[in-house]
Amino acid sequence: MLSLALVTLLASSPDVPAPKVDLPLASTGGAKTAVLAMGCFWCSEAVFEAVQGVSDVVSGYAGDTKDKATYDQVSAHSTKHAESVRITYDPAKISYGTLLRVFFTTHNPTTLDRSGPDTGHQYRSAIFYANDDEKRVAEAYIKQLTEAKVFSDPIVTTLEPLKEFFPAEEYHQNFVKRHPDHPYVEANSIPKLEKLRTKLPALVKK
Repeated sequence: MLSLALVTLLASSPDVPAPKVDLPLASTGGAKTAVLAMGCFWCSEAVFEAVQGVSDVVSGYAGDTKDKATYDQVSAHSTKHAESVRITYDPAKISYGTLLRVFFTTHNPTTLDRSGPDTGHQYRSAIFYANDDEKRVAEAYIKQLTEAKVFSDPIVTTLEPLKEFFPAEEYHQNFVKRHPDHPYVEANSIPKLEKLRTKLPALVKK
């Protein structure tokens, strides 16, 4: 049974439409990756691990250099890194645009340098595009959502070229699965999973 707080959260969350501009599903070929930042990477990892067509999700850092890719430095606000996830997916089963639909559905892209209780530039909403095609889809989608006024406030998600992704420390990986009773997980990660299951049930792994 959903808590009253979660019911209220879901009721206030907008329904995010599918992107009008997307990359076609591949007929052949191997796995692809996408790097996204939507606040705490514990929550982001748990959300995308539950999505059909996704085979692996790694928590990490993107936006700055390797020597600054440590949790202590990032948490001290001394880097340009964002807490991010690298999503490995099958482009024959799920499109890049659909991953972005999950992204915009399960976090608030209108709060600058903040996600829920977490504040700081490392918690920004960001899409790290690897090529011009990803940038084109992301730009078109943000424009589509803005023109449709899906969110009551302006979208502040940044589009940043992906230079490199650095996996986070081992203890951050699979955090929600390993610590389902952690107070932060219960208060923040589980509600995002419920958003996914409620808003986009067809995309959730059985």
